[in-house]
Amino acid sequence: MRVDTAHSVTDTRNRPIRDLRISVTDRCNFRCTYCMPREVFGPGYAFVSRDQLLTLEEIARITKVFAMAGMRKVRITGGEPMIRRNLEHLITMIAAIDGVEDISMTTNGSMLSAGRARELKRAGLKRLTVSLDALDDETFKRINDVDYPPSRVLDGIENARAAGFVGIKVNAVVRRNFNEHAVLPLVEQFRHTDCIVRFIEFMDVGETNGWNLEDVIPARELVRQIQARYPMEPVSPNYQGEVAKRWRYRDGAGEIGFITSVTESFCGGCSRARLSAVGQVYTCLFGTEGHDLRAPLRSGASDAQLLRQLTQVWQGRTDRYSELRSQYSQAVQGRPKVEMSHIGG
Repeated sequence: MRVDTAHSVTDTRNRPIRDLRISVTDRCNFRCTYCMPREVFGPGYAFVSRDQLLTLEEIARITKVFAMAGMRKVRITGGEPMIRRNLEHLITMIAAIDGVEDISMTTNGSMLSAGRARELKRAGLKRLTVSLDALDDETFKRINDVDYPPSRVLDGIENARAAGFVGIKVNAVVRRNFNEHAVLPLVEQFRHTDCIVRFIEFMDVGETNGWNLEDVIPARELVRQIQARYPMEPVSPNYQGEVAKRWRYRDGAGEIGFITSVTESFCGGCSRARLSAVGQVYTCLFGTEGHDLRAPLRSGASDAQLLRQLTQVWQGRTDRYSELRSQYSQAVQGRPKVEMSHIGG
């Protein structure tokens, strides 16, 4: 797909659109306590119906419009994205869009068989992030709430490495008095490999995960804990606006990262837009309302018309939730934040 990549849209703080997170489904086979707690997302929960979901072709077309606005990097998310049928076909279509330089995916790893990993690689997926919040069975099963063992996630990571994926990111959300004991085992599991563990501060995404500031372990606390065992030094970002703060082990055993959305916000450099599985564009992970692109697309809007609508949305963007968390919490009372399962992490 050829697009005009000369167009670059910025918001009210001069932040461009560089990254697009695409949620391809709101469904997941896990019920992680910080994302889709079972007491909310149980048997009676009404997930999005098939006719409401964007088709793969509609997703690809909206992605092309984002590329016209200056977007360069795509991340496929969910829910659990590997649940979506024909996902590899979507990746192939996105890889053919002029201007898209990178395609990655975040997954829980449960469906990363050897064959599926090879298919994703062949389709054009360049990078993988796998969620893994603990290595001991008891803790990990308590988090995912579906009795899924961490050993099978590790198998998925190995399948991905065998398929040719390098530099796999392993994301762990750390919550006080819940899985903080899992930090050092995760560090030790992936030292001397090309995988990069990234510890994420427990975030107040959505309204259902029971977030409390007292449950947040600041990344600086984790740095001190790890430093006491394995001396580290900070590393410069790979690119402007990179989310994770990078560190490396002084003994050459690899790299590690920390995502500090709560204690050290990165709103000032945020270049990420999010597309929900039903075609709503969100300009912030902590947003309360989206902007509908599905309706105009299905009503026959041209690419130019969709681009004008997207440009208008992004140029009006003022988001800085993490910089002003307490004020925003008061301001948005009565307007629930979108759930992570609808727009990915």
